[in-house]
Amino acid sequence: MTRLHIHVSVDDLEQSTKFYSALFGAEPTKQKTDYAKWMLDDPGINFAISARGAKAGLDHLGIQAKDKSEMTTLREGIKQAGLSTFDEGETTCCYAKSDKTWVQDPSGIAWETYHTMKEAEFFNDAPIPEKEGGCW
Repeated sequence: MTRLHIHVSVDDLEQSTKFYSALFGAEPTKQKTDYAKWMLDDPGINFAISARGAKAGLDHLGIQAKDKSEMTTLREGIKQAGLSTFDEGETTCCYAKSDKTWVQDPSGIAWETYHTMKEAEFFNDAPIPEKEGGCW
């Protein structure tokens, strides 16, 4: 089963973590000094916030595949639809090792399809943040 992913950039991670924990009635499943994530079953969503974006607001959206097979199906469906994609492949982002393909909607909102293989120690491939905002 795929899961909808929403990543929001926030100005104050601590206040936002308290807000979303109250809103969802659950504590984050992953929490770092610059990142927090909730894996909710009702509604089925992977919701993340970080203090790494250039400005507060929607950073990107996504569809999380449960396994490699589902990721392949998602990736092929997007390509067969004729959408222009960026295959990032295996990468480290949001404290996880994942396989990703990116696409943008007509308004420029980034969507990622991805399959997470395992947890990672750092937000991305470097211990010191090199990129702002989304992972691509």
